[in-house]
Amino acid sequence: MKAGSSTPDSTPVRIARRQAHHPRHRLVVALLGLLFLFPMGYLAWGTLSLGGDFWATVASERTLRPLGNSLLIATATAIACMFLGTGLAWLVARTDLVARRLWRVVLPLPLVIPSFVGATALLSAFGRGGLVPFLPRIEGFWGAFIVLTALSYPYVYLPVLARLSTTIPTLEEASRLLGSHPVRTMTRVVLPNIRDTIFAGTLLVFLYGLSDFGGVALMRYDTITRAIYSSRLFDRATSLTLGLVLAVLALAVAAIERSATPRRRLGRGVGREQVRYRLRRFAAPAVALASGVVGVALVAPVGVFALWVVRGSTTVGVGYSGVGDGLGFLLRPILNSAVASVVAGLCAVAVTLPVAYSAARRRNWLSNAASASVTSVFALPGLVVALAVVFWAIQAPGPLAAVYQTFPLLVLAYVLHFGAQSMRASQAAISDVPPHYEDAARTLGVDARRRFLTIDLPLVMPGLITGGGLVLLSTLKELPATLLLAPIGFETLATRIWNAAEDGFFAEVGITSLVLILLSGILTWMFVLRRELRV
Repeated sequence: MKAGSSTPDSTPVRIARRQAHHPRHRLVVALLGLLFLFPMGYLAWGTLSLGGDFWATVASERTLRPLGNSLLIATATAIACMFLGTGLAWLVARTDLVARRLWRVVLPLPLVIPSFVGATALLSAFGRGGLVPFLPRIEGFWGAFIVLTALSYPYVYLPVLARLSTTIPTLEEASRLLGSHPVRTMTRVVLPNIRDTIFAGTLLVFLYGLSDFGGVALMRYDTITRAIYSSRLFDRATSLTLGLVLAVLALAVAAIERSATPRRRLGRGVGREQVRYRLRRFAAPAVALASGVVGVALVAPVGVFALWVVRGSTTVGVGYSGVGDGLGFLLRPILNSAVASVVAGLCAVAVTLPVAYSAARRRNWLSNAASASVTSVFALPGLVVALAVVFWAIQAPGPLAAVYQTFPLLVLAYVLHFGAQSMRASQAAISDVPPHYEDAARTLGVDARRRFLTIDLPLVMPGLITGGGLVLLSTLKELPATLLLAPIGFETLATRIWNAAEDGFFAEVGITSLVLILLSGILTWMFVLRRELRV
């Protein structure tokens, strides 16, 4: 740029931006980055301070066996979801599939069902008293595999669908004009263009399978999360060591996922007509595939819960007995779930906003480190985050010990675990605000606080709402952190389902699960699907 240029990137503006980097803001960003490093740091410190033999614990059979099971179920689920999610996304985005718009809305809906709810439905769908009584009950690896695959494929389906809807169709059109077979075009042109998105979604499913607790626990499949939960009270050293092993593994996978995510936006095909392929004789099998997936992942669980409600409970007078009983017993869990979710969403937005703003507007080593710190906690299993918070609260000195099993500590665990969802949405919204707005306001002498409140905040509010809504949805379905940290008597819909399932009150499980699915479905539509369907 020539000297004397008066563009927004001129020297006076750059100097003003440097001067705007107040030490107080840098201190806040640094403290928030350290806060989100707490779970990992405490696991490492706790493992060393308890004096256990780390390597002996890691190399023991009671560690290697559940760890191997966790890797097996996570890998199998990720591979299955990779093929299933990619195939369904291609059918919806690029073919003449019958009722494509309907499938576009319905296929992501299994996101609303928590794994422990799906596992409860599958366990009771087969065997005596189930929807299919002549088939044996499915448990163990295959039960966990079916549940996790049925509920996790949207993590691949949604990003691949969005990518297929925005790619540049030029190469595909050229391939078709040259007479290439559709399958060859798909494998040689389309897949190389979207493989990074497929890979990122597959690794996300791997993390989900690695961190799941409720589904595998109900299926009686011995994974490392079950080992951590079962040893938390009687063998803290082992529990912390296993938590650290799982945390390191999850962070390694998250680092791979981060490196695989493209740094540049390739959505230059937005608004352009995409290439459509005719299914012809494969039209019926394609509809059968989509129908089967929706049937297993969504219709079957809802059907099982509805059947339990209609049949009623054999333990009349204990909890919910069936149709005709009042639903007053759900008012408090619904209220608790709503309050906890809303407070967690608001707190996550408020806590991560300084980091998001710094990462989007003031890119330096501190903002990058704080952003990576917030993101890294999201890769940790909820059980590991809750475990670190629990053990810290138990050993906290003086008045801090009183925070154990209090509502603020529960919200802190939610914010630590799901804060990255809010930060990513906020950062994307802030990055989309043209910087010359701020430059013009600064030139007119408007201070930083007023600039943020009058210019940035109104423009980024939709992104903040989206990020808070994602945290709200995740909190509504969270189980391990709530089981470990909730105050005595504080019952949410998730813990109500868990306790009723353990007691065998299936009518109560059914009606509570239907309420949870309904609430989650509304939130998923508002904060996830509605935005995706605009593409």
